[in-house]
Amino acid sequence: MHKELLENVRACRPLIHSITNYVTVNDCANMLLACGASPIMADDIGEAAEITAVCGGLNINIGTLNERTIPAMFAAGRQANALRHPVVLDPVGAGASGLRTRTALRLTEEVRFAVIRGNISEIKTLAQGRGTTKGVDADPVDVVTEDTLDAACAFVKAFAAKTGAVIAVTGAIDIVADGQTAYCIRNGHPMMGSVTGTGCQLSALTAAFVTANPKETLRAAAAAVCAMGVCGEIAEKRLGAQDGNAAYRNNMIDAMYRLDGDTLERLAKCEER
Repeated sequence: MHKELLENVRACRPLIHSITNYVTVNDCANMLLACGASPIMADDIGEAAEITAVCGGLNINIGTLNERTIPAMFAAGRQANALRHPVVLDPVGAGASGLRTRTALRLTEEVRFAVIRGNISEIKTLAQGRGTTKGVDADPVDVVTEDTLDAACAFVKAFAAKTGAVIAVTGAIDIVADGQTAYCIRNGHPMMGSVTGTGCQLSALTAAFVTANPKETLRAAAAAVCAMGVCGEIAEKRLGAQDGNAAYRNNMIDAMYRLDGDTLERLAKCEER
């Protein structure tokens, strides 16, 4: 399942517009290049819609939103919807502040998203209209475990059915679901949590996968999550004795650059529920 989806990204080389946060914007651009896509970032209201119009897909990340960039997010989202281009939302830190929560909720009301990707606390905030996070990380009480996996899958499916979007919840166990089917993914490495922006990179990567596979949104989103996790595993194995999280970050991008469909197919740990 995953091989073809990755190979389509490399063949199509989709141009992805990311309105993303300035903490991780460079890594997001490099991850897009590594997977075979092309990045462009334009967060000024004066050009956001225009740039969106020439791109294949749009990634909206609210990690460092402000009064200048919020209108650009809505303008780009409306333009992408008008052109029937897929849009991915990363509601970074939803639940951590009123501004983030209100903006994320408004986006889900006014923009049609192909995929919404976040940690479990961010997704619960969108589903319930309120919530808590540990900064931009999931609240420990929300974390998905093997014991809570069935209930979490049911929740994610229900929210996907309500929104019409594929919902991707990432953590120690990832869940990617639409209203009928959930994929539980067990790829990745704990060191991914030591690098700022692996989630942001994944959202950009997801936008590339769903843009290159327009009729396979659920499977494409699941393949993107698997690919990121596989690269996290490969990156850790390549660390030297004196390497740390900076080397790990670079290794992940390098792993994505070198990842082929056969390797992804072989290493992906993806269970359908």
